[in-house]
Amino acid sequence: MNAQKASSAAQVDLFPWLDVVLALAAFAIGYVMRYQLQIIRPVLEINTTTFEPYIPYMVFYVIWLTIQYRGSGLYRHVRGRAYMQELFTIVNGVTNATVIVMALSFISQPLFFSRLMLVWVALSTVVLLGGARIIKRMIDAHRRAQGIGVERVLIVGAGEVGQAVLRTMLARKELGYGLVGYLDDDPEIGATDLGRVRGLGGFENLAAMIEQHRVNLVVITLTWSYHDQILQMVDTARRAGAEVRVVPDLFQLNLRQVQVENLDGIPLLGVTGKPKLKGIERMLKRLMDLIIILVTLPVILTIFALVALAIWLERKGPIIYAQQRIGENGKPFTIYKFRSMIPDADKYQQEMISQYEQDPLHPKFKDDWRVTRVGWFIRRTSIDELPNLINVVRGQMSLIGPRPPTPDEVAMYKPWHRQRLETMPGITGLWQVSGRSDVPFDEMCLLDIYYIENWSISLDVQILMMTLPRVLLRQGAY
Repeated sequence: MNAQKASSAAQVDLFPWLDVVLALAAFAIGYVMRYQLQIIRPVLEINTTTFEPYIPYMVFYVIWLTIQYRGSGLYRHVRGRAYMQELFTIVNGVTNATVIVMALSFISQPLFFSRLMLVWVALSTVVLLGGARIIKRMIDAHRRAQGIGVERVLIVGAGEVGQAVLRTMLARKELGYGLVGYLDDDPEIGATDLGRVRGLGGFENLAAMIEQHRVNLVVITLTWSYHDQILQMVDTARRAGAEVRVVPDLFQLNLRQVQVENLDGIPLLGVTGKPKLKGIERMLKRLMDLIIILVTLPVILTIFALVALAIWLERKGPIIYAQQRIGENGKPFTIYKFRSMIPDADKYQQEMISQYEQDPLHPKFKDDWRVTRVGWFIRRTSIDELPNLINVVRGQMSLIGPRPPTPDEVAMYKPWHRQRLETMPGITGLWQVSGRSDVPFDEMCLLDIYYIENWSISLDVQILMMTLPRVLLRQGAY
């Protein structure tokens, strides 16, 4: 744990110096762009100068940037900070520094000074500093994929708040949290695994679990009615060598449901309903679905024709398989897929669930004798789901969202599972890009609920970009 802290601190301490070097390089690039390459506008021979007159402005520019970024918290280690937030801070600092340097040039009236050069300097600074942070994120992601720099986390409490923490950590693996399990005061809940997250018993096991699983971080998600126990747990965890974070339950609400107002220094919390896609957001999501389908339509129709012919030639029978599924807010609809099994495959479903001891909520069979040869290929490549696009065009599904369950599966849902029905179902989603069929049902629900609570166009784009390599590599598909 101390090694992790030292590594993070070293990375953070390195960046101020790296930014200084990159800002100096940006000034050199700006000079080359303006005086040597002469992009946009040529430089008259009488106005040509060496780099030397710009050195005082360069020094001031770099110092001002450093002060700006330290004051804005750019160099503070904040796990999970969005890249766009960092980029905004970089752009804001560069804009301020550029305006100040231009103002100084008006005051000092130097013999040689190019405002266009300063524009090149500003653009180069944003590209270099922004690019450095992209590279750092890629390096961090690679290290965390190898288990380096990953904090081993133990959750205390498996209520609404605890599940919110679980699904966020499962959905955002780039944050570098590795879940070892959770504790709960309910004996039944504490002994039940939640997907691949292990139930490790009651609160009394805290110290033992920290030592046994080499836990770095304990996240306590209990309500304030546990005030005295929380204080004891904080003390126990710290004595065992783990850091502690306490999540305020705030009436067990997601922070997106809370609006903060200020009454002359007194904070007023306004509570809204659960976040849902509506209005302009829903329209944008729908528009994105239709544009993507329209752009890729020639490829879709070609694949559709080839697969339909292959299914028909292998075994005469229906090409399209229709099945009733449950959509948004529990509304049933008919989903369409390419037939990948023998025509009467459904009547063997319950028998196979018992035979293979599968979870009836999420049954997946790696060696299913009902699958045809063509079916094996189209299932492994997810081409069997291509006719789902008919449902997307009809407005029953989206490209991205939770997979729609069958009525039999919904009948077995626990109350919290039903939260995944609060949005339009999709062809691909967070659980598909996190392992597809290898993800247990409870974990799949956590990822779906995280998606519903944190939807954005950028998240949809990210899922689409991650889906293609998962499909090509056939990860978790069978």
